[in-house]
Formats: sequence, C-alpha cells, structure tokens
Amino acid sequence: MDFEWGVISADEHDRIKALHEPLAEAVRRLVDASLHSGADEETIVAARQTIDEVSEMLERMPTDRPRTLRHAETGLPVVWRNPAVGRHNPLAPPMTTHHEDGRVWTEFSLGPVYEGPPGLVHGGICALLLDQLLGEVATHQLSKPKFTGTITLKYLRGTPLGPLRGEAWVERTEGYKTYARGFLSDAQGTTVEAEGVFIMPAWARDLDGGQERSDSGVETE
Repeated sequence: MDFEWGVISADEHDRIKALHEPLAEAVRRLVDASLHSGADEETIVAARQTIDEVSEMLERMPTDRPRTLRHAETGLPVVWRNPAVGRHNPLAPPMTTHHEDGRVWTEFSLGPVYEGPPGLVHGGICALLLDQLLGEVATHQLSKPKFTGTITLKYLRGTPLGPLRGEAWVERTEGYKTYARGFLSDAQGTTVEAEGVFIMPAWARDLDGGQERSDSGVETE
C-alpha cells in the first residue's frame, strides 16, 4: 500500500479550514433539521429540490488536493475527512482531541443524529469514537502508520445523548504492536470501556527502519 502524501502550508491550511468548517456545520444543522422537521409535503419537496441544486453545484467542482496531507509546520496528518474528528466531515460530531502526558482526552456532545435506543448513543458510534481515541494515542497523534488489529468493547450501561468525555492511553508496546485502553463517560461515570491492539503494517516497517522494534526492545511475531 502506498499513500500519496501532500504537504499543506500553515496559511493554506487555515484558509481552507475557515472556508470548509462552516460548510460542514451547516450540513450538520441540515441533517438535524431533517430529523425533527414537521413541515408539510410542499415544504419538504421544495427543500429537497433546493438541497439537490446545492449538491449539484458543489459536485461540479471536485477538489484536486491529495486525499492525505501533512501540515508543513507540525508534520502531522491533516484529518479533515475523518468520520470521528474530521472538521470538514458533517458525519463527525465533531470531536476535538487533546494530547497530554501520554494520554488522549476529549469532551464533546452527541445529539439525536447519533441515537440508537431512545435517548442513548448507538453502540456502533461509541465503537467508532473509541477506535479513534485509542488509535490516536497508539500512533502518537497519527504520526505513525498503525492500523486497528483488534478492538474489544465492554458496554457497562447505555451511553446517554448529551455531554460526554473520552480518554485513552497506551498500556504497552511490543515490537510493531501497541496495546491501548480507553473509555467513554458521562457525569455519572464510565459507560463504555475499550481495549485494542494497533499494528504497524508490513509495508510501513521498512520506512520505519526498525525504530519501533528497537524502541520497544521486543521482537515482533
């Protein structure tokens, strides 16, 4: 596997961010409105026609930017399209992550768009967000190519819609495998626990130059 990495300058990054984040937020508002609207048939048909026109307008000018970009100053990947944290992706909550003292944490809110059982977050959404958190801490802010090998979740109780917190940390690294744990919680405590194994793929190990293996002091299987 080979990624076409592009580099984006800080100024261009900020320009595109300022342009596209409000667009994604507007689409999030539209999705929420479509779930709650009690409009009559005429209004809904008119709205759909307008939405189709806007979609066609945007589709006429597809981006020519590489799908994978690195920030010129930080060197970190730019994850605008990510379904968990992508600020340009209307499917994302969005969730802003913070990296401190070897841990990743985030505070965010989920509304009815992410509902499974009444009043509760869909279990698959919980899995998506925890996979993101564990993956970020296992890959040092996505700076190293490691993919989810396995992830196991324990649902302690329903996760309510509304304000939530997520945390993740690395338990250990063995060769090209990193073991991470994390959880989601509300004001009453933990709702979901997760543990996962993240593996550097074979195609990336030559690029890594054996650094991951030597850092851990353990041979891979």
